[in-house]
Amino acid sequence: MGNICNDGVEEQHIFRSKHSPVPVPEHITLPEFVLENAGAYADKVAVVEASTGKSYTYGEVARDTRRFARALRSVGLRKGQVVVVVLPNVAVYPVVVLGVMAAGGVFSGANPLALAAEIGKQVKDSEAKLIVANKFTHDKVKDLGVPILLAEEGDDEIEGVMSWDHLLEASDRAGPGRHDEDYDKVEPGDLCALPYSSGTTGTSKGVMLTHRNLVANLCSSLFAVGAEWVGNVSTLGLMPLFHIYGITGICCATLRIKGKVVLMERFELRALLAALINHEVQFAPVVPPIMLAMVKSPVVLEFDLGKLKLQSVMTAAAPLAPELLTAFEAKFPGVQVQEAYGLTEHSCITLTHGDPTSKDYAIAKKNSVGFILPNLEVKFVDPSSGQSLPINTPGELCVKSQCVMQGYFKNKEETQQTIDQEGWLHTGDIGYIDEDGDIFIIDRIKEMIKYKGFQVAPAELEAILLSHPSIEDAAVFSLPDEEAGEIPAACVVMRQGAEESEKEIMSYVAANVATYKRVRVVLFVDSIPKSASGKIMRRHLRDNVIKSQQQHKGTA
Repeated sequence: MGNICNDGVEEQHIFRSKHSPVPVPEHITLPEFVLENAGAYADKVAVVEASTGKSYTYGEVARDTRRFARALRSVGLRKGQVVVVVLPNVAVYPVVVLGVMAAGGVFSGANPLALAAEIGKQVKDSEAKLIVANKFTHDKVKDLGVPILLAEEGDDEIEGVMSWDHLLEASDRAGPGRHDEDYDKVEPGDLCALPYSSGTTGTSKGVMLTHRNLVANLCSSLFAVGAEWVGNVSTLGLMPLFHIYGITGICCATLRIKGKVVLMERFELRALLAALINHEVQFAPVVPPIMLAMVKSPVVLEFDLGKLKLQSVMTAAAPLAPELLTAFEAKFPGVQVQEAYGLTEHSCITLTHGDPTSKDYAIAKKNSVGFILPNLEVKFVDPSSGQSLPINTPGELCVKSQCVMQGYFKNKEETQQTIDQEGWLHTGDIGYIDEDGDIFIIDRIKEMIKYKGFQVAPAELEAILLSHPSIEDAAVFSLPDEEAGEIPAACVVMRQGAEESEKEIMSYVAANVATYKRVRVVLFVDSIPKSASGKIMRRHLRDNVIKSQQQHKGTA
């Protein structure tokens, strides 16, 4: 951690990790980095589905990644072209992703629970050349006008789609050839991922990430892994792999250190506890609502917790309440609770724990999101003046590193608003750093709603509400919720004479969005407060509703 002064005119408060920098290989792609030394672990299980037992060994992952990459090139995929993957958390998922990247393609994960129209927007915006689906998601993508590959072995039942088995067999027959020539060579600076994020404002945008971006972040975030976990750790793969946290921060990170990823398609507490015990999971990245269920649900009493091998739980994607942390530590003594902070545009930025075997081991303070990862620079700026701020002074967190995205796909204006001319990524989150180098996030400029770790854009829901013939105006904002973290709530102004109920308005929105985006509270108001420039004052609405709820509880 340190400060830099520029010419003595204005002090620049720039902070770095308390840990030493770590080397980042220059000439390597993400698949090469993740599968490096896979041959030494050829017979070890790399990925397994908790519900079915279907698995891939490291030898099979490496082999089928090469086969799939050749197959994609043979059917015409070229460097920089996007493949949208619409799959649940299944064993073949990492093979698909690494194969797309090894072929020079760009992986763009879509939520398999999203509506066809929502997936269609992503397919169209990304200019996708191929969709990878399975029987569960095929109906949602069959009419999007893009070739479809079904990533399921032995599945030849659906006409008009490419078969996984046939494609790989054709690749084997052809073998390496003209599609591997130098003009198609994949470079570390090439794009490899296009996850969709709402960023600091507005609707979903494609986040352009290169091989170097993701390799650099894995190097930074894995620096603290103890030697005893390499080749041994069993990691829970419950977080969705279409999210960058799931596919790189969990899946690729585990494959890099040659552990085992235990995949689950959805959260169900009994299934989760069974998976933790049966697969001897040691490391479980989750979100706070799952921790809450593990603490409060009587289902936990059905299991012998003495059989748990769980050593560490990591929470990210949503704030962790101090009360929940305390309750979890009491219920599961000996299980270390880590917290990480990051965003799609950069991946992980901070971590609360280091390697316990290291002389530099550090645990962050309660309520902190941890220390800055190696190789990163962080500063906190006054949102109005842009001036960098000293320790213990709240400001917008900005980060600079090799991990910063290349920008938003086909959106120069939003990119320039997020990454400044000096290369600093503005996160939209308000926080500060203390004298020990621990970072605290206390608020956020951006008004994204985090429902069970999923991002929900208020602007998207407001557009749907305003399409209702009886609604004149609307504002969407978050309300705190013990189970979900935050829930989408709406204040609406109805046309004179309208008779729709709160339930009917909620049903209208639900018919147009995925489950996690549904509005959970509707309040009828006479007007929507707006600033002089016409921006909705969402925070004002949120604070008033929370205050009203608290007063109601106090008088009940």
